[in-house]
Amino acid sequence: MAKRKIFIIILFVLVFANFSGVSFAQVQESIIYDVVMIGSAEYKDLGSVDLFGKKVNFVTFRTKVAGFDDTERIYSDPGTGLPIRVERDISMWLHKEKITEEYFPGLNKVVITKFESGKKVQELSFNAKGPIQNAILMPFTLRKIKDLNIGWSTQIRLPEEFKVELDKIEDVKVPAGTFKAYHFTSEPKKFEIWITCDDLRVPVKITGFGAFSYTLAMKKHTLREKGQ
Repeated sequence: MAKRKIFIIILFVLVFANFSGVSFAQVQESIIYDVVMIGSAEYKDLGSVDLFGKKVNFVTFRTKVAGFDDTERIYSDPGTGLPIRVERDISMWLHKEKITEEYFPGLNKVVITKFESGKKVQELSFNAKGPIQNAILMPFTLRKIKDLNIGWSTQIRLPEEFKVELDKIEDVKVPAGTFKAYHFTSEPKKFEIWITCDDLRVPVKITGFGAFSYTLAMKKHTLREKGQ
């Protein structure tokens, strides 16, 4: 049970990162966040790639905070947005490790494996009552919802189950500016997410609660044509 909680905390601490009106086939996106008071994070959508002979979406998310450096390579299904595979390279005060997350949507299952010095040292498996989401991808999947009204809600699993609800629209101030945004909350209270109300639906601010509280606030957002 203690090991399970450790991995759940890891998923939430680094939480967080297709478009309405934007073609991912031609556009790459970068979002740089301040991890308030302690560091920075960068989300990159790199478009479509091949994974084991299948076309999938590919994003990276790198977090750098106070001696901690975590680069995640995240592969997801282009139709559902659900994660397929995550590869993480983690450096913590001279200690390095790798973690893979293998998702099995049809089985509502994720297998998390930890490696040190090239050797497998731990493997954990989690099941849920429905498809399991990835914590980094979760705010970005909310961008796909075309018709959002206050009171809209859905259930997500990380793999613990949460209700995510749109409770209001408000102005939110971040280093990149002030934006009119959809404000999402979770029940139980684990995170809040602000996503812009424009066509891009950019996650501009994400706050997590718990033993390791954090806030990601957007510093810079870039869209560019592939090949530029």
